[in-house]
Amino acid sequence: MTTPTALRKRYARESVSTASPARLVTMLYDRLLRDLFTADAALERADLQVAHRELIHAQEIVQELRAGLDITSTWEGVAGLAALYDYLLTELLAANVNKDRSHIVNCQQVVEPLADAWHEAANAQPQVR
Repeated sequence: MTTPTALRKRYARESVSTASPARLVTMLYDRLLRDLFTADAALERADLQVAHRELIHAQEIVQELRAGLDITSTWEGVAGLAALYDYLLTELLAANVNKDRSHIVNCQQVVEPLADAWHEAANAQPQVR
């Protein structure tokens, strides 16, 4: 018998494996925002264990986004985006070490418009059927 949890995990795996590169990036940004909001709420209620877990996961996502950049690209924005990811990593580390929500807010202010831009770009791409 297949449980609802097993079905959700299977759906998530298949969603990732069939997503376009642009859609994968939007999925990473969506999860990053979720981690930031969860960590912020956890720090507000002094749940340091949850905050730590979410901030570490957020760092892993930013590292993945950073690793996905083609630094040799001719796109002039690649260096700026790499620097932005480095800034986010610094802020996430500071948020976790200092248990300071202001660093999370700084990250949210950077990530939200980036997520919106990636969603807009992904939605503008023709869907392959």
